[in-house]
Amino acid sequence: MSIGDFVDDLTARAEALGQGLTGGFGTRTVRLGVTGLSRAGKTVFITQLVANLLERGRMSGLRAVAEGRILAAFLQPQPDDTVPRFDYETHLAALTGPDPHWPESTRAVSELRLSLRVAPSGLLAGLGGERRVNIDIVDYPGEWLLDLGLMDMDFGRWSREVMTRIAARAEAAGYLKALQAIDPAAPFDEVQAKSLSGHYDSYLKAARAAGYSDCGPGRFLLPGELEGSPVLTFAPLPRTEAAPRGSVWHEMARRYEAYKSKVVRPFFRDHFARIDRQVVLVDVLGAIHSGPRAVEDLRGAMEAVLGAFRPGRPGWLAGLLGGRRVERILFAATKADHLHHSQHARLTRFLAALLRSARDRADFAGADTAAMAIAALRATVEESHERGGEVVDCVRGRLLAGGREAALFPGELPESPAAMLAEAHGGAEHWLDADYAVMAFAPARLSLRPGDGPPHIRLDRAAEFLIGDLL
Repeated sequence: MSIGDFVDDLTARAEALGQGLTGGFGTRTVRLGVTGLSRAGKTVFITQLVANLLERGRMSGLRAVAEGRILAAFLQPQPDDTVPRFDYETHLAALTGPDPHWPESTRAVSELRLSLRVAPSGLLAGLGGERRVNIDIVDYPGEWLLDLGLMDMDFGRWSREVMTRIAARAEAAGYLKALQAIDPAAPFDEVQAKSLSGHYDSYLKAARAAGYSDCGPGRFLLPGELEGSPVLTFAPLPRTEAAPRGSVWHEMARRYEAYKSKVVRPFFRDHFARIDRQVVLVDVLGAIHSGPRAVEDLRGAMEAVLGAFRPGRPGWLAGLLGGRRVERILFAATKADHLHHSQHARLTRFLAALLRSARDRADFAGADTAAMAIAALRATVEESHERGGEVVDCVRGRLLAGGREAALFPGELPESPAAMLAEAHGGAEHWLDADYAVMAFAPARLSLRPGDGPPHIRLDRAAEFLIGDLL
């Protein structure tokens, strides 16, 4: 460790100690990471969590609320001056305004600080005054976590794995055709590289729309200020035996390594390595609707994401994390309001089974984990209808397309998820026993009572698992 690193470490420790001794029983600050792949509902989750902690009438599952110990909640400026603020007010207006609609999805890292004034409980109640708990909520795309796997691969291995994965996908036809005109050993040409990278980017967008989860590198879909830069102008290539310096292969490999060193590593160093608690949101229903291949793809993607939560992982990540670890991780199957409540337990079991092998292999170094079915914003109501002489449990909501009201029976999830997961792992094209419908619902028009946040499903229980011990 250099002198500069040593001084920085001492300064950080002193600041943390000073922060912990501020106020009656002190101030505790926790960094809560919120991530998930595209369409999992990160923006809605954060907006709803904050709205329901500011107006706590629907948060009885959070014990500190049930006991009346949260005295006040208020937003503060986020502590990181170079990180954009999560646009809570705009997102809340989108969800609860006169013409409610889903807000813009996560495209980069953002942050929000919510502070709670909390009265002590139990034996501590008579020993001192209230405490402050700062919750620094960090929003970042799950696709960026998938990049973790790149750190252990060179360009050749990454190319082989991608080419194997996409060979049978219709969405990759345009890219595979463009590859036919490429000689990896030929001299590098920038115009050709931009064209090929554009074809690969188009494939990634089409694959994501088709329900696939392994759409990376992550910044290709969410480039931000890096759009058009060399670190985002590369693509996987067929294996070549000889690739001299200055060739297409050589330059693509160089840019791939630059992506890892200048994009992936700084993200983990500056953001991920500082997370204390984590929510991983998973669109299980969307994957089931897309079919067995999408479910198996989601399983593999979640396994890759879980690799980021292994503080014992050897190599560069262990060096970034040091002795720090994520203390609690919640895996949440979102959009539970698309199912009748009688199926929520099955959705939770499916999520737990989907992640089982990854969780068994991951060394969480003592971290607490949980799986849960939630709806951060409830957009439907439940109904029962007779069909073919049988009563079926449905959900009714306002359709995103056209705005009309409609009732949906999405199909019943199996009591045990084993058979479905076996079909997915075995490469089945379609589900053998059933089809699963999914509709895109718009947010419901709301009329909220004073003190109530917007309706949800188990958001209070999610908050209890994530931060309840701090309150």
